Amino acid sequence: MGSHSGRHRTQTYSLTEAQNSAEALARRAIALDPAGAEGHSTLGFVLWLRGDSEGAVAEARQALAISPNLAFAHAVLGAALIFSGQPQDGIVAFQTAIRLDPHQSMLPSRLMHMAIGFYFCREYEAAVGVAKQAIRSNPDYPLTYRWLAAALGQIGQTAEAKETLAKAIAVAPASFDLYVRNRAPWIRPEDHAHMIEGLGRAGWDG
Repeated sequence: MGSHSGRHRTQTYSLTEAQNSAEALARRAIALDPAGAEGHSTLGFVLWLRGDSEGAVAEARQALAISPNLAFAHAVLGAALIFSGQPQDGIVAFQTAIRLDPHQSMLPSRLMHMAIGFYFCREYEAAVGVAKQAIRSNPDYPLTYRWLAAALGQIGQTAEAKETLAKAIAVAPASFDLYVRNRAPWIRPEDHAHMIEGLGRAGWDG
């Protein structure tokens, strides 16, 4: 990391540090309990954050072979599929995760990922509906507003899209900047461009 400089260095470094420590813990958990589904799921999640969707899918499927009803494993599988060009399959995985574990703190995130899946399928009306459901489940969860704004922009709901875009920036300016101006490792260039297109239609001008 020493050769990297610039204003994003701290954020990048801390994200990398978090990924490294999580990966170390996950690999240790697997070493201690090779048949443990949680360890494989956690490692899959870390691999997905690094942009290794193929590795993430493999670890999630291994976890599900051990424990077919582990909601976290279905969610990791869903995220890896959605962000690797298989959004329809990813939506199904998240539906399963929610069905297995409907009343818990991960619901806003899981609904948001379903909305992203619909967005990537270009089913923008469905994306709007699920994103609004996610926001109803937790209005303080900040990341959903960005995807709702993009989906509203795509269907020409300009006034609501602009209002939602302003909210997306206001509730989490640092993460909006991090995920919009920069491409996160887990999002493909074409999917990032697709998101930017929707945000542009919502009134974002960079």
